[in-house]
Amino acid sequence: MEKQRFTLSIFTENVVGLTNRISIIFTRRKINIESLTTSASEIEHVHRFTIVFYSDCKESAEKVAKQIEKQIDVVRCFLYEDSETIYQEVALYKVAVDNLKDSDMVEEIVRKNHARILAAKADFLVIEKTGHEEETHALYEELKPYGLMQFGRSGRISLSKERQEISSLLAEYDQEDAIV
Repeated sequence: MEKQRFTLSIFTENVVGLTNRISIIFTRRKINIESLTTSASEIEHVHRFTIVFYSDCKESAEKVAKQIEKQIDVVRCFLYEDSETIYQEVALYKVAVDNLKDSDMVEEIVRKNHARILAAKADFLVIEKTGHEEETHALYEELKPYGLMQFGRSGRISLSKERQEISSLLAEYDQEDAIV
């Protein structure tokens, strides 16, 4: 049975140790976290975790989401399949200039992959690509023969496709926080 990819959007208070507590939930279930990003959310004092992982079935993924939502500092946790979100990743590639004899070739690769050159130094170029993991990996494979010096890819950032306004779902939390 092929594993299915899921994305969790977790809204939390910004407290020390929460990332560890969340990762322990995955560790206990022997589930690997493929990507994890955190940032401020649209509500003041509420942060967003975006976690991508694979699971054998949706029921197992739902159990993980419910267990995370039980954590004291977690405000809400939403589980999504890829088809339910709009998502992107950012990748950076450092390529040695001496291996790129033809500048037109570089421009063609960059244009074809809808990427852009972030920095051009005497001995290297830094190229940025925004897209899905498959797209950033395809550019990685294309640049590898030209002397890829460094490569880094961010975790996924995503938003739900449904009209649901997270801010209205979290409004209760914001009001409760103001009372305290």
